[in-house]
Amino acid sequence: MIHQLIFAYPKPGMSEEEFQRYWLDVHAVQYASKIPQIRKYLIDTRLPWAGGGEPKWSGVAEIWLANEEEQLASLQTEEFLQGARLDEPRWAAFWRTVVLDTDAHVVVPAPSAETGTGVKLIRLVKRREGVPLASFREQSLGKHAELVRAVPGLRGYLQGHTRDGAYAVGEALLDAAYQLWFDSVESLDAALASPEFQQAEEEMLTFVEPRYVHQLATREHWIIGPDPR
Repeated sequence: MIHQLIFAYPKPGMSEEEFQRYWLDVHAVQYASKIPQIRKYLIDTRLPWAGGGEPKWSGVAEIWLANEEEQLASLQTEEFLQGARLDEPRWAAFWRTVVLDTDAHVVVPAPSAETGTGVKLIRLVKRREGVPLASFREQSLGKHAELVRAVPGLRGYLQGHTRDGAYAVGEALLDAAYQLWFDSVESLDAALASPEFQQAEEEMLTFVEPRYVHQLATREHWIIGPDPR
């Protein structure tokens, strides 16, 4: 299954609060969720958090599609062409949108929506120049994943690796999106200050380019799911 992440930012003149409310209450309900090929649909809204720095995006859409054929079909539907696509300029700065198609690798299962998902940290990474893609994936899913598993307060951990198709005609913009769940912003801050996280971070920077590490703290809002339709 394709796990697609769409990073978005408000159009000029729209506040982040207005942007998030329109996304959740209008765009998601009236347009995007009507695309029949979308199996699951989740919106992550950015939370105020000092660790995120100046925000590059104000939220993330997570969409699950069965395969490439259904993904292509979704882009040809009336619901997309005459609905979701036409609505995007009303609320989003589309020139700042970043889309990643990923393969999901669950390291620690995420908490269920019923028990409360707390805060989710999303980190985008790009491998260092000279590091082969296969080596990046092996180290990321191997030693690095094991170090992150030991971080105190971690409730869930997923690595989404950019799919091979993004490298067919060149280099992908980013190589992976890491998702880490915590109970609260306070729990997130404590985890990032822990020796366990610092050790994982030092190890990560041996194969990841520091300039291209971007992160934001978010809260989840399920539109379709968590069970697929």
